[in-house]
Amino acid sequence: MIRRPANATAATAFVVIIAAGIVAEYQNQQVFERELRAKVYNEASLVRARLEGNINGNVQLVRGLVATISANPDIGQQEFSLLAAKLMAERTQLRNIAAAPDLVVSMMYPIEGNEQAIGLDYTTSEAQRQAAFRARDTGELVLAGPLDLVQGGKGLVARFPVFVDEPNHGHFWGIVSAVIDVPRLYADSGLYASGLGIDIAITGTDALGADGTRFFGREDVAQDDPVELDVQLPSGGWRMAAIPKGGWKSSPPNVWWLRAVMFIGGAFILVPIFASGRLMEERQLHIGELHRREMQLARLSRRLRLALDTSRVGVWELDIESNELFWDDRMNEIYGYPADAGSRDYASWSQRLHPEDAGRAQEEFRTALEGSGKYLSEYRLALPNGDVHHIRAIGAVYRDFGEPARIVGVNWDVSADVALNEELKRANTLTEARNRELEAAKERIEFTALHDALTGLPNRRYLDGVLAEHAELFEAGRETAGLLHIDLDRFKQINDTLGHAAGDAMLVHAARVLRNSVRDGDFVARVGGDEFVIVCRRAWSHEEAGTPYLSDLAERIIGEIQRPVSYQSHECRFGVSIGIASDTDVDANPTQLLVHADIALYRAKSRGRNRYQFFNDALRTEIVTTKRIADDILSGIEQGQFVAHYQPQFDAESQEVIGVEALARWEHPIEGLLQPASFMKIAEELNVVDVIDRIILEQTLTNLKEWDATGLAIPKASVNVSARRLHDEELVTSLRELSIEPGRISFELVESIFLDEQDELVAWNVDLIKELGIDIEIDDFGTGYASIVSLMKLKPSRLKIDRQLVMPISQSRAQCQLVGSIIEIGKSLGIQVLAEGVETMEHARILNKLGCDALQGYAFARPLPSRELVEFVESCRWRRAS
Repeated sequence: MIRRPANATAATAFVVIIAAGIVAEYQNQQVFERELRAKVYNEASLVRARLEGNINGNVQLVRGLVATISANPDIGQQEFSLLAAKLMAERTQLRNIAAAPDLVVSMMYPIEGNEQAIGLDYTTSEAQRQAAFRARDTGELVLAGPLDLVQGGKGLVARFPVFVDEPNHGHFWGIVSAVIDVPRLYADSGLYASGLGIDIAITGTDALGADGTRFFGREDVAQDDPVELDVQLPSGGWRMAAIPKGGWKSSPPNVWWLRAVMFIGGAFILVPIFASGRLMEERQLHIGELHRREMQLARLSRRLRLALDTSRVGVWELDIESNELFWDDRMNEIYGYPADAGSRDYASWSQRLHPEDAGRAQEEFRTALEGSGKYLSEYRLALPNGDVHHIRAIGAVYRDFGEPARIVGVNWDVSADVALNEELKRANTLTEARNRELEAAKERIEFTALHDALTGLPNRRYLDGVLAEHAELFEAGRETAGLLHIDLDRFKQINDTLGHAAGDAMLVHAARVLRNSVRDGDFVARVGGDEFVIVCRRAWSHEEAGTPYLSDLAERIIGEIQRPVSYQSHECRFGVSIGIASDTDVDANPTQLLVHADIALYRAKSRGRNRYQFFNDALRTEIVTTKRIADDILSGIEQGQFVAHYQPQFDAESQEVIGVEALARWEHPIEGLLQPASFMKIAEELNVVDVIDRIILEQTLTNLKEWDATGLAIPKASVNVSARRLHDEELVTSLRELSIEPGRISFELVESIFLDEQDELVAWNVDLIKELGIDIEIDDFGTGYASIVSLMKLKPSRLKIDRQLVMPISQSRAQCQLVGSIIEIGKSLGIQVLAEGVETMEHARILNKLGCDALQGYAFARPLPSRELVEFVESCRWRRAS
C-alpha cells in the first residue's frame, strides 16, 4: 500500500510524543532514585545508632563494674555475682561476665553453664592470650568478634584491663571479660525487624572497620552500589553497607500514572490527525474492496476443495420439495455407489442404513427437516459387500430468496475413531483393574512395612510415627502418655535349648498376652528381638492418664507372662522386665519417653529382673551426673588434667627403691585430685581408658628422663595397660614411636586378661612388647583366673600379690601360708614376686621372711607426684619409718 501524507503526519506526531514520554519517565526515575537512596540512608542511620547505643550501653555498664573492682580489688565471687546480676538485670545484651585477676579466671556470672571457664589461664591459652596481653599493655578496651562461642551461639567479647590506684597507670589487677550475645544485639538493634525496608551487610570483625571481614548480611549487598556508613565502637568500628529490599532496580510508584497522562495527551493529538486521514482514504478503499472480495472468494473456493479432498468428507444437498438429492464422489464412495454422477434420492440413503439404526437415523433426519433445522446424527451403514461403516452426519436447512428450502450437509466415515474409542475403553477398563490390584498391593506393602511379620504387631517404624503424633498433641495440650518398654527374661535360654521355632512361639505368645492385657486405645509394638513397647495415650483429663494404671498394667503383664507355656511337650517359663516412663510430671518431654523407659528397663534388669521400674528423678539425676563426668573426662583429656602419681617399690631385704608404679590421677579443676575409682568406669564406657594409659606412659617416660638427668636412681617404672589397649593392632607401632629404653618400663596386666585360652591378638601383642624390651607383670594376682599353665605360657617378669591376700597375713596363719605358696610358685617359675598393700612394717617383716622379693604399700609411701617423689627418695624417709 502506498504511504499517504495523512499517515506520515500521524507517524511524525507519534514519534515526537514517544520521545517526550521517554524523557519525562527518565527524569521521574532519577528523582525517585535520589529519594530512595535518602530513605535507605535514613533507615541505615537508625540501625547504626541502635547498634552503637546498644554496644556502648553494654560497655558502659561493664565499665562501672571495672571501676568497682579497681576500687575494691579484693572482691569475691559472691560480691562479683551480685554486681554482675544487677548489670545483667538491665535491658542489655550481656550473656556472661568473667573476672580474671592476674589473668586467671576466678569469678564468673552466671556460673551455671560456664563452670569450665573457672581456672582458665589467659597466659597459657592460645585463643585468649594475645587479646588479653593487648588489653593489659594498651590499657584500653579490646573488642573481639563476632565469633563462635564454645557454649554455642555467637558473641562479641569485650576485654577491659583493670588497674588499681590510678586508671591505666596504676598496678595491673587483671582482666574483666564480657560476652555480648550477638543474635540478641542484632534483634534489639532492628536488624531482624519485619518492617525493615533495606538489606544490610556489615564488615569489620574485631572492630577493624573496612579492613575486617564481613560477618553479617549477603556478599552481593556490598557489590550493588550500597549506601555506606561507619559504626563507631569503643574500640575501632564497623563498616555498614545498605541497599533497598530487592536492590536498586525499582520503578517509581507514579510511573503508570505518568504513562497514562502521556497516553491521554498523545491521544488528543493523534486521534484528530488519524481520523482526517481515514476520511480521505475511505473512498479509495471502497473502490478496491470489490476486487479484493472477488479474489478472496476464489481463494476460499480453492481452500474448500483442498480441505474436502484432504479430510475425505462427503458433501450432500437435498431439495426438500422435489426430494432431489445431490451427492459428490466421496458420498458415493462411502455409501458403496459408483461415482457416475447419477441421480440419487432419499431411498438411496435409507436403504443403506443398518437395520438396527435405520429407525433412529430416519427419525433424527425428519426432526431436522420439520423442527430445528439442525441435523446431527451418528449411525451405521450395512453395505452390500458385508462391511459395516460408522457414519457421522451434520447438516442445516437453509432457504435462498425466491428458492425452495434445501438442506445441505456432510458425512464422514468415523469407523476408525469408533474402533479406537472401543479399544481405549477396553484399555481403560484393564487399567482400572490393574490400579485396583496395585492399590491392594500398596496396602499390603504398607502393612508389611509397618508391622512385624512374626507377631503381627506394629514395628519400630510404626512406633516412631505414633510417638511423633503424640508429641504434637502433647504440645497442643490435648493428651498425655505413658510408655512401657518390655524385655523378655530368660528368652535366650529357650531359644538356645529348644531352637528358634520355640523362641518364635514364645514371642507370639508374649504378643498375645500384651494385646489381651491392654485396653482399647493402647498401642502395642514389637521393636526388636525380644523387646516390646506399649504406649498408653490418654486425654489430659482422663482418669487413667497417671501412674496407677501403668503400674497395674505392668503387674498384670508380669503375672501373665510368668505362667508356663507348653511347646512340643516342653514346659517353657520366662519372665519380663519392664521400664516405664510417663510425660505427666512437670519436666515432661514426650520426645524422650522411649529413652527414659529404656533407662528404667536397664535399672529393672540390674535389680534382679522380672519386675518393673518407673523412670524418676533419681535416674534422671544419675544420667545428668554421668554425662557431666563424661564431659569433664573428655575436657580433662584435652586440657591435660590427667597426671601420673608414682608409688615407690622397695627391695624386701635391703629396702632400697627398685622402681615405681605409675598411677593415673585426675586433677579436677573443681573437685580436686580424683582417684581412678571415681572416673574409670565412665572412662571405660567412653572408650578412652587406652588414651589415659598412653598419657600416663608418656608422662612416665618424660619423668624418667628428668630423674636420670638429676642423678635420681629410679631403675624402672611399671605402667598399667588396659585389656582394650592390648587388642589394639596399632599398639606396637605406637610404642616403637616412643623409643622406650629396654628394661626401664614394665606393663602391668590385670590377671583377668589371661585365661588358659588367650586371645591370639593379645598374645601376639605381648610377644612383640617383650621384643621391645618392655617387661610384663601380672597385677592383682590371686583374684582372677590365671592358671599355672597361663603363667608358663606368658612368662611374666613379676607377679604382684593382691592387697586382699596380703592384708590378713598378720592375723591369719592360713592366709600367711597361702601367700607363701604363691611366692613359692613364682620362684619355682623364675618369676619375681612383689606384694602390694603393705600397710605395716609387720607385713613387711612377714613377707620378707616368706621370701617375697619386693614390697609396695602405705607402710613405706603413698603415691606421690613427680616433684614430691624426688624429695621423698632423696630424704630416705622410709628408712626412718622402718
